[in-house]
Amino acid sequence: MSVKGRIHSFESCGTVDGPGIRFVVFMQGCPFKCMFCHNPDTWDYNGGSEYTVDEVVSKIKKYLPYLKASGGGVTVTGGEPLMQIDFIIELFKELKKLNVHTAIDTNGYAGPKARNLNSLMELTDLVLMSIKHINSHAHQKLTGFSNHNTLEFAKFLDEIGKPLWIRYVVIPGFTDDFLSLFNLKQFINGLKNVENVEILPFHKQGEKKWKKLKLPYNLDKAAVPSKFAISKAKKLLKNESEEKV
Repeated sequence: MSVKGRIHSFESCGTVDGPGIRFVVFMQGCPFKCMFCHNPDTWDYNGGSEYTVDEVVSKIKKYLPYLKASGGGVTVTGGEPLMQIDFIIELFKELKKLNVHTAIDTNGYAGPKARNLNSLMELTDLVLMSIKHINSHAHQKLTGFSNHNTLEFAKFLDEIGKPLWIRYVVIPGFTDDFLSLFNLKQFINGLKNVENVEILPFHKQGEKKWKKLKLPYNLDKAAVPSKFAISKAKKLLKNESEEKV
């Protein structure tokens, strides 16, 4: 019997989760409980719906001309995709038969010792990884877990030469202080495989979902970052001038 994946939803023509136009698969289930998550409805491992690899590939095939013409492909995100690694391996095997670019958007929770990780990396062209905070205590406060596995996973990707995009959410009063940004930059500088650093502004678009799920939303009073705050983060993490924002 073929392995099934529990999936929250699909996005047919995504433009923010990797290069080009992407077919995005949102896997169901995540160990992190990020305070700023805009998809808390992906946390529950028993939520979503089950799909076979063939069913997902059938959906993707409808968009292949657009994906390939744009230099895009397929991104698997979540939730946390590496919690369903066997399904993604089988999915990527089929996508490679179709010469499709493959990417994973992960929080790194599974760490470098995840079962069958090497097999998955052989089928993965790009990893997008969100570092929630470089300070482990602050990371635990934001997500419920330390950042140990996340940082070790980044080092593992560096060791195997896997292209990596780092993603960082700027939350005023939580992730935008100079020391945290400086230490994150130092960590990124120690990696040779980082192709891109994406600075993402905190937003409250998911607040309604928190309320619908009757979850306590603790960032209702947090400010959305100003253009200046984003500019400062980009200047430090990407070596960009503030005028480019």
